Amino acid sequence: MSLTKTMEAALNKQVNAELYSAYLYLSMSADFEAKNLKGFANWMFVQAQEEMTHVMKIYRHILDRGGKVVLDKVAKPKTTWKTPLDAFQDAYKHEKEITAMINNLVRLAKKQNDHATESMLQWFVDEQVEEEANTDEIVQKLKMVKNSGEGILIIDKELSQRVFVDNTKAAQ
Repeated sequence: MSLTKTMEAALNKQVNAELYSAYLYLSMSADFEAKNLKGFANWMFVQAQEEMTHVMKIYRHILDRGGKVVLDKVAKPKTTWKTPLDAFQDAYKHEKEITAMINNLVRLAKKQNDHATESMLQWFVDEQVEEEANTDEIVQKLKMVKNSGEGILIIDKELSQRVFVDNTKAAQ
């Protein structure tokens, strides 16, 4: 069964949202680099890479189901944040918005009786739980340290340890 035009359009919209996510996290990474917060920059850069794997997972699904990928303009993200907390609060808010979009796609797939898309989207449902938890954890840590330079540097060092792992691929 191929994608309906409605499902195809909705998935293309999600591709755009995931591209925007990558842009947003790259912008945050650049802002942290400019502020010499290399660990925060690393965390956001890895997040941007992860978002690109999300793009490609949906992209491949559209093509594998006989659909057409239609790329649209990607909105320009904000380019500076006052504090690391501001950036991570924006990231957390953004992840909650993406979760809502994924949930709407699942509802549409169910309504369209599109089991293949619904199955693919389940991966995103699970992924969004992790995305929200990870960003919220950092928000909570940043709230604990407030404006403590030492606290920010400890978190910066912790975030420098994150490495990119393409978790969209099946285990080998």
